[in-house]
Amino acid sequence: QVQLVESGGGLVQAGGSLRLSCAASGRTLSIYAMGWFRQAPGKQRVFVAGIRWSDSTTYYADSVKGRFTISGDNAKNTVTLQMNSLKPDDTAVYYCAARNRPPVLTTGYDYWGQGTQVTVSS
Repeated sequence: QVQLVESGGGLVQAGGSLRLSCAASGRTLSIYAMGWFRQAPGKQRVFVAGIRWSDSTTYYADSVKGRFTISGDNAKNTVTLQMNSLKPDDTAVYYCAARNRPPVLTTGYDYWGQGTQVTVSS
């Protein structure tokens, strides 16, 4: 099992920035990729960004490309999501996730954090 704990959510004005962090513990050697998802009120949880542990390949949802950056430190088992130029539409609960199996980064994650709220005011 892998345990994930997020931190760094909060309230920010439109155009501002936030940085989310996620720390993994447990069977971290089994991790193939880590990612971030978000769920807005009344909507399904959707993929935001992912990073492959072996070579740091990243992938982003079109809605966040150029504004969000995912990075990871597999020695420390942490992943970070830097969010810039935030919009009210980015308001959601953000979840950290880990995946054991290749090859994709956008779906099929095995472990989830508890989520952290991000609210962007207009």
